[in-house]
Amino acid sequence: MNVKSFQFKSLTVLLVLVTVAFIWILLPFYGAVFWAVILGILFAPMQRRLQMKFGWQRNVTSLCTLSICLVIAILPVIILSVLLVQEGAMLYSNIESGKLDVAAYLAQFKHSLPQYFQHLLDRFGMGELNGVREKIVKTAMQGSQVLASQAFSFGQGTFEFVVSFFIMLYLLFFFLRDGAELVRKVRIAVPLEEHHKRRLQLKFNRVVRATVKGNLVVAITQGALGGAIFWFLDIPSALLWAVLMAFLSLLPAVGAGIVWAPVAVYFLLSGMIWQGVVLGLFGVFVIGLVDNVLRPILVGKDTRMPDYMILISTLGGLAVFGLNGFVIGPLIAALFMSSWALFIETKPKVQLP
Repeated sequence: MNVKSFQFKSLTVLLVLVTVAFIWILLPFYGAVFWAVILGILFAPMQRRLQMKFGWQRNVTSLCTLSICLVIAILPVIILSVLLVQEGAMLYSNIESGKLDVAAYLAQFKHSLPQYFQHLLDRFGMGELNGVREKIVKTAMQGSQVLASQAFSFGQGTFEFVVSFFIMLYLLFFFLRDGAELVRKVRIAVPLEEHHKRRLQLKFNRVVRATVKGNLVVAITQGALGGAIFWFLDIPSALLWAVLMAFLSLLPAVGAGIVWAPVAVYFLLSGMIWQGVVLGLFGVFVIGLVDNVLRPILVGKDTRMPDYMILISTLGGLAVFGLNGFVIGPLIAALFMSSWALFIETKPKVQLP
């Protein structure tokens, strides 16, 4: 082993060690760093357009872009989160006080079923709904209690939230200002051919923009429409259901229908025919149409991933990384598919004898 080879291997080991150590110290604020990178990618085109149009200094342009990002992307999320916590606290209070009787709704639903289905439930040992009632009430109480507890204990995590928030804004400013230079240095360091590195970079940017912008547009649209129809039909906690529908709409093939469809069925079986018909038609032809029209345009076109891959990667990402996983999961899946495609293309062809 010559000296240069030994030095290179030693440098590689040192590089791995310091990289792992650096990632380790960033873990407490990985969410802030992650969203600073994501927002930097999303708002980089705006940064470039402002720079080309006005010719300002990079610091001024970055500050303007950061202000726009704060107004249209960050503040609405914070306001909605506060409203959601308040709604959850109110729901918990209504369930605890008995004003909202989940068990009574379940019993009414069971008795509104046709006799055939009631006998069928009895035959399979599901006619006695006390256990089911207890589980539903317990689940509803736990879910709303979590939101309610966040409302009362928000002050305990305020300092950590504020620190993470300002770290994200601070990093986002420099990512907007120096993002192009950082990307150039990363591309130089990656040991691949230039066209392969460009292909992976384009795939990364497309997936981030399609996943965040596309999925969020679909989620916000479906959640807003679902919340509006729930409010119109005087269904309690319309905002909470709207956020739940928006969250579930991130999952292809599942979507907001898992919320509005059972409510429509309940209305029909409970004798509230016009409410059930209105909700069912609105869900199929308005909320469902948004998913069928917007998602392929905003998401599928750029990610070029099949629905089953998006579904599995989104669910896995949410399970491993929490709420951040709805971006991290599809991003890892897209890079996984792209990396294997590059490997197959560059793999030497084996000549069969």
